[in-house]
Amino acid sequence: MVDVTAKNVTDREALAAGSVLMSPATADLVFERRLDKGDALEVARIAGIMAAKKTSELIPLCHPIAIGAVEVTFDRSAGGVEIEALVRTSERTGVEMEALSAVSVAALTIYDMVKGTERAVAITDVRLLRKSGGRSGLWERDQR
Repeated sequence: MVDVTAKNVTDREALAAGSVLMSPATADLVFERRLDKGDALEVARIAGIMAAKKTSELIPLCHPIAIGAVEVTFDRSAGGVEIEALVRTSERTGVEMEALSAVSVAALTIYDMVKGTERAVAITDVRLLRKSGGRSGLWERDQR
């Protein structure tokens, strides 16, 4: 585990995203909240928040940190569901893994909720979009 005790406590933020690809008919069920298993978006939102909070228990060598805020949001896309997770803290280390964990588990939850309706669902493009705080400052993914 990396020693972060000499680092300064700073405000840190990370934004991650990912996609769950599915047919338009299945996406309609998700966004109209008509799946047999229930409200996939609300269940996935809670699952994503829980995943961010439990990241250090899921990924070896991640520091347990006090998370100040987690926001998990969903948008309809031509291919299905776009997920974003924004995580904030005031700590000695960043929250990139927490944001990526939130997106990943939210995507897995949506997959679980729709797999009885459609088998061809795919999780794609889980990635960090932006991070800020700490010594390295602001980093943003080039969207070209």
